[in-house]
Amino acid sequence: MTPSSQASPAASAQGHTPFYGLAPFLRMNLAAADIGPITQQMLEQAQQGGDDPNLLMNLATALFCLEKQDTGLAVQGLALALTRRYFLPALRQPACLRVLMLVAPGDISVNTPLDCLLEDCDIDIEYYYVALDGDPLPEPVPDHDLLVVGVGLFDASRAALEALEPRLAAWPRPVVNPPRGILNTARNTASDLLQGLDGVVMPPTRNIARADLLPAATGDSGLGAVLPGWDYPVILRPLGSHAGHDLEKIEDSGALVDYLVRVRDEQLFISPFVDYSGPDGLFRKFRIALVDGQPFASHMAVSSRWMVHYVNAQMYEDAAKREEEAAFMANFADFAARHRTALEAIPRRVGLDYVCIDCAEVAGGLLVFEVDHAMVVHAMDPVDMFPYKPETIFRARDAMRDYLVRRAAEALAAPSR
Repeated sequence: MTPSSQASPAASAQGHTPFYGLAPFLRMNLAAADIGPITQQMLEQAQQGGDDPNLLMNLATALFCLEKQDTGLAVQGLALALTRRYFLPALRQPACLRVLMLVAPGDISVNTPLDCLLEDCDIDIEYYYVALDGDPLPEPVPDHDLLVVGVGLFDASRAALEALEPRLAAWPRPVVNPPRGILNTARNTASDLLQGLDGVVMPPTRNIARADLLPAATGDSGLGAVLPGWDYPVILRPLGSHAGHDLEKIEDSGALVDYLVRVRDEQLFISPFVDYSGPDGLFRKFRIALVDGQPFASHMAVSSRWMVHYVNAQMYEDAAKREEEAAFMANFADFAARHRTALEAIPRRVGLDYVCIDCAEVAGGLLVFEVDHAMVVHAMDPVDMFPYKPETIFRARDAMRDYLVRRAAEALAAPSR
């Protein structure tokens, strides 16, 4: 399956292989299709001739989907040694807009998956992989109507984002999601920014050194001696943790000892745990996409566990949970009205045109877990199982498409300086 046909992503045209982006591989993954044979076919093609960057980048994406991170990064490095630019034509032609998307080297979690949201659209996307060391734009920048910064915030990308901020401040085309807003998505920074917002409940998140936690773990002092006013339970995770990796609830000093024995990272994020379970004991986590300040439902996951991920919440196995998600989406206008003040304030405070939040409803309003522009929003789940999703996601897609077109048109209409 490709963005423009039902052919295999391994199918090659004359000359260079088309670049496919993430969307077709993610669609295959969600359909439980076996990516292994396609990956093997691309690997064999790459071994026959290693000068096709599109083939190599497609292969890297497939390897990431197979959770072969190290091999995928190595193949991606080979592709980037040939070129940093990858063109993804719109499915619907002629395209109305050419977007330049700045992205970072890394796996499929480190950048805004814009092609997943804008599937079946009339916007061409040209990806430019920034350099994470030195000049972030070492190759010529292709012509474009509008620039989107899709680089996610992680340790290796911070310097590149900081270097891009002054450079893009005077960019001759509109810039969506400026680097300063992306820097605000750091867990501790976002926590500080959202404190005190009406209708927002976001526990403080602190960066703490492993060494500073040892006295609380060994019993030399309680947690309150390390973090005045704090008590168990708390949430711990390494600074660079994503997708729940080494994210745990710590109930007492014994659990803290066990965590520090197993997780050896020197720098951690710590935050108080807030019990957001409902009267039935289940936890409900919402993903909301905010496009130019307008909220759109992405999904709702229902789980018996506090650490909720859509893929492990049994949404695919449990029809009752899907019915609840369908009702949430059908009545999303009511949800958005209840939390209008918070949903309007969050993107303004963070400073992003497009951003997603993972959140829950609690007595004080929206309990915000994470604010990020690199979360995936898609309409790829099987329609027979999730018939209510496409129409809902298409609203977000159309809003994003219209926003990008409008920003580009406003720039063209503005008098030149």
